[in-house]
Amino acid sequence: MKIRELSIPDSYEITPKQFGDDRGVFLEWFRSEQLEDTLGHRLEIAQANTSVSKRGSVRGIHFADIPPSQAKYVTATHGAVLDFVIDIRVGSPTFGQWDSVLLDDTDRRAIYVAEGLGHCFVALTDNATVSYLVTAPFNPGREHGINPLDADIGLVFPAEAGELLLSPKDTDAPGLAEAAASGLLPTWDAARAFYASLNAASLNDRK
Repeated sequence: MKIRELSIPDSYEITPKQFGDDRGVFLEWFRSEQLEDTLGHRLEIAQANTSVSKRGSVRGIHFADIPPSQAKYVTATHGAVLDFVIDIRVGSPTFGQWDSVLLDDTDRRAIYVAEGLGHCFVALTDNATVSYLVTAPFNPGREHGINPLDADIGLVFPAEAGELLLSPKDTDAPGLAEAAASGLLPTWDAARAFYASLNAASLNDRK
């Protein structure tokens, strides 16, 4: 398993090693200890989600209040999506910037998105099936969104996505500037402090 940090701090692309023969393919798409070595703390899984999406479907940009927010480990088990991580942490050196990873059932990569980051994807195939491991249960009162078409962020959706399909919840969400002005967004300092607390707790557990 190869782990590569993306251009957005605290987000990673994970590429598994696949073992194929005439029966098919086997791979490990999640290894707790390898991710722990990278993050400095263990990923405590609290919930697992799956979504199935038509080609062109956009889900996000979503995030949760920090702390505790919700870290995500995401992969596509069928079809393909382009998965985006967006830095919405006010004060971050990469605030407003984004990176992306192609998740599909060929390379079977995963993406890790730390607490306080924005997450979004667009389905590139019909029946694109995405599975998420998350560190906190869904809490609607603490979940928020940013319009994925916000020009200040400028996500680039590939032509193979076709016509984009968005939920009213996502199209009605504020843009980045409006969300920042209203105090809705997490801060870089709060995120860093929370990551440090997770690392300290993990270190104490190992003593």
